[in-house]
Amino acid sequence: MKPFKFKEFTVHQDKTAMKIGTDAVLLGAWCELGEFPDSILDIGSGTGVISLMLAQRSDAMTIDAVEIDENAYEQTVENFEQSDWGDRLFCYSASFNDFADEMAEEEEIYDVIVSNPPFYTDDFETKDEARNKARFTSSLTFEALLKGVSKILSERGLFSVIIPYKEEAKFVQLAKENRLLVNRVCRVKGNETSEIKRSMLTFSFQELEVQEENLVIEKERHLYTDAYIELTKDFYLKM
Repeated sequence: MKPFKFKEFTVHQDKTAMKIGTDAVLLGAWCELGEFPDSILDIGSGTGVISLMLAQRSDAMTIDAVEIDENAYEQTVENFEQSDWGDRLFCYSASFNDFADEMAEEEEIYDVIVSNPPFYTDDFETKDEARNKARFTSSLTFEALLKGVSKILSERGLFSVIIPYKEEAKFVQLAKENRLLVNRVCRVKGNETSEIKRSMLTFSFQELEVQEENLVIEKERHLYTDAYIELTKDFYLKM
């Protein structure tokens, strides 16, 4: 599996079941960082690509990642160490539930939290266990994700996530039950005529007027829209 080269860093992905996909890059480019965040957390780092994007986008001194899968954890650590921002990036090998409990106990909080969570329910389990763990909600439910985030997000912090569009209403409701209110929504579709596939959402503890936008990725096969190019041009080599 060839490494994936971005403008300012390279991501190796030979050890992990979850390869770099559009979702991670979209979220890493789109998510809100607020005013000069001090500490950032990436939940379920996979290859570490989102953390690396946020290191490129910010001066945050602490950029932590948490990853339960052993191979993905090793891959993330390797990618962090080979980047220009190794001194600011750190990955924990743990389940997010345990991590959130421990951080809450130590009163450690984050200004920005991002997650590209696993999102198929158990009915779709495949024979590849690592991929299942990475991909399916059996390893981290939306409830557990939101509960954990609400414990370790700072008072004025921002939490951004990318999920299937069909889960959006349910996720927003669950977030509300954890005091997290939606501030910003971006609905993503592959091209003008395809249906909406993903929702990117930003939450905080503040009640703000919700900003809504739509993003179309391609005009036609491999011909990207201006909006998508604008969003990702700091990262993709060919943009």
